[in-house]
Parts: sequence; structure tokens; C-alpha cells
Amino acid sequence: MRRLIFQEYVTLDGYAAEPDGGLEFSGTVSEQADVDNLALLETVDTMLLGAETYRLFVGFWPTPAAADDPIAPKLNALRKVVVSRTLDSAPWGSDEPALVIRDAVEDVRELKSEGGKDIILWGSISLFHTLLIAGLVDEVQLRVCPVLIGAGKSVFPTSGELRNLELIEARPWANGGVLLRYRPA
Repeated sequence: MRRLIFQEYVTLDGYAAEPDGGLEFSGTVSEQADVDNLALLETVDTMLLGAETYRLFVGFWPTPAAADDPIAPKLNALRKVVVSRTLDSAPWGSDEPALVIRDAVEDVRELKSEGGKDIILWGSISLFHTLLIAGLVDEVQLRVCPVLIGAGKSVFPTSGELRNLELIEARPWANGGVLLRYRPA
């Protein structure tokens, strides 16, 4: 069975987005994160996104603005799957459009049962919360940025339920950021 890997930039105080939804803090670790993502992209063949993150990604990655980014060709070549109750289609520039699925839990469970490489879930915090609670997330990768913002969108669900995670890797980056990799215990 394929693994579902969730990856998110996060502030040191646990936020995945600023109060206004901004992600400016994530630029503090981008160089090393890009190197790591190039290696990660060799292990995945499917990108899973929620509708909001899809809109952000499609507005950049398949456009000329991303042409010089070393990640763009590999990211654009991935099979793309968008979980949405409102989108009927999800075009991706000149590349193959994304498959739109409706039922996050059942459809992702089916995706995981297919043959192939791992599945990456970038951003899509609400979708991550749903899939984590359903027990479908196999790895949590946090790209910790050395900043505190004091408020914003929490990376983890606030259900009050204890969830134990096992540390797989902790790797500091030269600029003070850290890659943390966990799997549900």
C-alpha cells in the first residue's frame, strides 16, 4: 500500500498560515527545503490537494512564473488529485488536469490501495485534519521556520484527542530551520 505523506511549512509556534492566510514566513527556509523536495519528488507519483491549495498551486506551478524553479517540472509531471465538493474540473495549465474526488476519506483510502509510489499532500490543512483523524496519514513532515507569529492557522486539529507520533528524522538546516519527520505511533 502506498504511503500518504503530509508536508507543511510551520512556524516555531505551530502555525501553518498567518492570521490573514499569508505564508510569508515560509521563505525563511526555502533553499534547503527545495533541495529536500527534489529528493522527495523521486519517491512520489501523486500530489493530493484540497480545493483552496489547488487554486494557489495552479496559479503558480504550471505558469511561466515557475519556469526557472527546479521543482516545477517534477511537480507538474505528478498525477494530481483534488478533493473538492464544489469543483467540477481542475485544469493544470498545459499538463494533464487533476482528477477531482469528492469523498476525502473513502477516495483517498482507494488512492492509497492503488499501485505506485507514495502520495504527497501539500498544505490543505483542513484536508490533512480529516485524513489524520481517519488514520490515513502515514508520515508528517514539518518544515519548521525559525519565526514566531503568535496567531494563525494551526497545523494540527484541535480535537482535544491525544495523538502520539514517532520521530523518524530531525535535520537542522543552516539558516536555523529544521526538517522534522514523524509517523503516527
